[in-house]
Amino acid sequence: MASETAQVPGTAAEGLGIVKDGWFTELSTMWPGQGISIQVKEVLFQGKSDFQDVCVFESEAYGTVLLLDGVIQATDRDEFSYQEMLCHIPVGCLTKAPKKALVIGGGDGGVLRELARYPTLEVIHIAEIDGMVPNISKKFFPEMAVGFSDPRVTVNICDGIKFTQDAEEGTYDVIIVDSSDPVGPAEVLFQKPFFDALHRALAPGGVVCTQAESLWLHLPIIQSLAKMCKEVFVGGSISYAFTTIPTYPSGQIGFMVCCKSAGPGAEPYDPRVARQPEPTALASQNIGELRYYSHEVHTASFVLPKFAKTALAGSLNFQ
Repeated sequence: MASETAQVPGTAAEGLGIVKDGWFTELSTMWPGQGISIQVKEVLFQGKSDFQDVCVFESEAYGTVLLLDGVIQATDRDEFSYQEMLCHIPVGCLTKAPKKALVIGGGDGGVLRELARYPTLEVIHIAEIDGMVPNISKKFFPEMAVGFSDPRVTVNICDGIKFTQDAEEGTYDVIIVDSSDPVGPAEVLFQKPFFDALHRALAPGGVVCTQAESLWLHLPIIQSLAKMCKEVFVGGSISYAFTTIPTYPSGQIGFMVCCKSAGPGAEPYDPRVARQPEPTALASQNIGELRYYSHEVHTASFVLPKFAKTALAGSLNFQ
């Protein structure tokens, strides 16, 4: 699952060196000819894990910034708009309160933080391939990494695909795939064998939500992903929602929301409807009030501009 042109992982050094006078510019073959620039106060960490280039720096405008393979993954200032929506859209649309959740990727802990808000969850598993990412997040991004402290969380540093394939059929009520772009180690998370495994591991009536790129930059990738998901989630539904986030390319990023059929003859349910209560603060874990997600925003996030609605019409159920 990739665009026609081969994508090549970048490095933080490339971005830090492209503009003088202390600026980082995000460069990638995923968005040729453009790149957001952020003024750097101090580089806090720069190194390589077994899988990718990792960098953390303090910025003038966005607080602490995390880069993987030279691409912005999170900043103090705007991470909540992504983490909240990636988590609360799928959980919020469930027809029954969730008990078991799985996160693939998400090593910064932000999705775990948001899942911790749900008291009905009994089990929260995370499968993150790169052990350096949680360690870096705990050191430099404590407000995201607080999710790791929830006693319901079990951390597995492993291949997310194999973990999903090894799960018992019908285990999870919700599976959230917090992947980076389909370059390097994350490329396989956009391919059919992985989605077959997700469908199998999901309980009837459960939901998968996966990072699904930008409408402005990656519409062909989104079209292919939606078409593939429709083939996998037969009898269920496929929808696309999005959030706004200034430090991601084009300022917008989407989510593919895949609902598994509740059983033979069951009608697909509409993920645009928020059925679970709005999550609240969790003082016991120093988790504050929501800053982006609400039931109103939940429903609005599925409203697509005309060009995107037209391009994806053949694959989406509720749009």
